Amino acid sequence: MSLKPQASSLKPISSLKPLRLVLLGTGGSYANDRRQTACLMLPEAGVVLDAGTALYRAARWVSTPRLDIYLSHAHLDHVVGLSSLYDLVRVEPLERVIVHGDEAKLRGVEEHLFAEPLFPVRPSCEFQPLEAEEPLAGGGHLSHFPLDHPGGSIGFRLDWPGHSLAYVTDTTAAVDAPYVEKIRGVDLLVHECFLPDEAADWAAVTGHSTTTPVGEVARRAQVGRLILVHLDPRSADDDPAQLATARAIFPATDWGVDGLVVEF
Repeated sequence: MSLKPQASSLKPISSLKPLRLVLLGTGGSYANDRRQTACLMLPEAGVVLDAGTALYRAARWVSTPRLDIYLSHAHLDHVVGLSSLYDLVRVEPLERVIVHGDEAKLRGVEEHLFAEPLFPVRPSCEFQPLEAEEPLAGGGHLSHFPLDHPGGSIGFRLDWPGHSLAYVTDTTAAVDAPYVEKIRGVDLLVHECFLPDEAADWAAVTGHSTTTPVGEVARRAQVGRLILVHLDPRSADDDPAQLATARAIFPATDWGVDGLVVEF
């Protein structure tokens, strides 16, 4: 039996009404007092992007009977929140939860995160390898593309009539990177910006992005707006100089903050 929704059963999302993206977690590597790790949600579409420590916050935003979670990769700060699905499904009237991702990464999550010594009661969810294009509630679709990161990562583009979003995390930003063309012209780009420019050498070693290249990617791709996420957890506060650097290149740039709701 197919796990995918049939296009004829999905109600279209109006091209005139903005969509909402909820930033549940905007930090990278590990949670701190200011930010949980990577997790974004589109409540009206029943879509979650990455399942970091902030996934438990999805409970207050659930508005569909089905939840589709798309994983960029399987590093712990992007998947450990799947352990909170046990309580989420218990509290919310969800009929199905499907976790999508690279097949090898999903297998790693099943075999290791949910290994009996670590998490003996497996949550009620299904695992499904990504197709080249995934249908989304509301008449949209999701496509994905490879990113350069140790162990591998993927980025996502989500399109509906009149609305578009790209999510790029865990990669080293560069204006000549192949993914730039994949995100061209989106209304909203959510891109990691783990380190400031002076840490470029360390960013290259760890497969992360610094401020100036991220701004240049947004400008080259001609996106509508840029939100910076996967931020360094060692920083208790956001650096205004770092944001100023990004805005000097791409003015429509903002920090991602946990709890922020962005319309696009």
